[in-house]
Amino acid sequence: MKSVAEICSDLIRFDTTNPGSGERPAAEYVATLLADAGMEPVVFESAPKRTTVVTRIDGDSPDALLIHGHLDVVPADPSEWAMHPFSGEIVDDCVYGRGAVDMKGSCAMTLATVLGMAERGERPKRDLVLAFLADEEATGDYGSRHAVGEHRELFDGVSEAISESGGFSVTSGEHRVYPIAVGERGTAWMKLTAHGVAGHGSRPPADNPVATLAHALSRVASYEWPVRLTPPVAALIKDLGEITGQPVDLDRLDAEAARLGALGHLFKGQIRNSANPTMLDAGYKVNVVPSTAEAHVDGRYLPGLQEEFLDVIDDLLGPKVTREFVNLEDAPGAPYPSAFFDELAGALMAEDPKARPVPYVMAGGTDAKSFARIGIKGYGFAPLMLRPDLDYFGMFHGKDERVPVEGLEFGTRVLTRLLTAA
Repeated sequence: MKSVAEICSDLIRFDTTNPGSGERPAAEYVATLLADAGMEPVVFESAPKRTTVVTRIDGDSPDALLIHGHLDVVPADPSEWAMHPFSGEIVDDCVYGRGAVDMKGSCAMTLATVLGMAERGERPKRDLVLAFLADEEATGDYGSRHAVGEHRELFDGVSEAISESGGFSVTSGEHRVYPIAVGERGTAWMKLTAHGVAGHGSRPPADNPVATLAHALSRVASYEWPVRLTPPVAALIKDLGEITGQPVDLDRLDAEAARLGALGHLFKGQIRNSANPTMLDAGYKVNVVPSTAEAHVDGRYLPGLQEEFLDVIDDLLGPKVTREFVNLEDAPGAPYPSAFFDELAGALMAEDPKARPVPYVMAGGTDAKSFARIGIKGYGFAPLMLRPDLDYFGMFHGKDERVPVEGLEFGTRVLTRLLTAA
């Protein structure tokens, strides 16, 4: 059987850049590994080469657990990397390449876990559904949304799910903290349009939509969103105070996040809504005032705060700018505290006696949003023990993305314990 590092390297070598040529080669590789181990993978496409693989493994309980991951990755410019981003090279005991962290490394851990169980003849304690999905790095229309909409029966009996962006170690001094995600901020990707009066660029402007939109974007970008503490984030902050022995001052959370360093990153982007202008498009000639100007804004809002978020956005945009959604997704949450959270925490602590699991809310989003639509409670749990010098958050969509081999091996042991321990 291939090692988890070898599987990770193999997956990275498939260029599944989104947008790009699709996920099919990587999906076929995954399906072959599963089929060779005696499983019966279901392979389907939402569009040519936009390929997803799903399989079910019978366990001792029909109450099923879903483990999902995505096979697509964001673009990578080889000129900015120390080695080619799709080489999958193993250097200094790390697997390098686009997707090592986000999230082919996690997919490799899942595969190594179930392939190892099959080789040893071990049966999971509950039914398992594995999903290797297309299109997470966009809207999920070709991946998770298609899967839950057109292949709902593959997820029958699933009550909970685990996936990316949780279960990784954050080391600060003597403390090794493992955040387990119990929620995500919602997504509001918006296209903004300002209409005006076209005319010659030399004349006094009658109603210049470029200026109108620029002023609106400036208001959005400079707005200071108020702190809104949701219960899981409040619990995280309390836990961090207890772990470090110094309570966190709730009236100075930005300063406290800076003081806590790596630990502060666990709540810095999760205590308020955000809206970042990301794209601009206006005009076609320097001496012509266009009749329209457009922009895109990446909006994120905390659970339960969608209405408040959109009200503020509308006030900031003003009456001359309209908005429409490119993508609108709710902010999903999973029960906390809960028996399943305790199971996840227990698997970590069994493999790392110094582990301090804490609840966590993701600043961004995952395919958990799609599965929440069909009632599946998603937790961020892709366990990794990381070296203290590795900037885990910085490697998401960054250059020289890499994951330690020993971290992948640790994660495989944690997942095996989670899936098989009585």
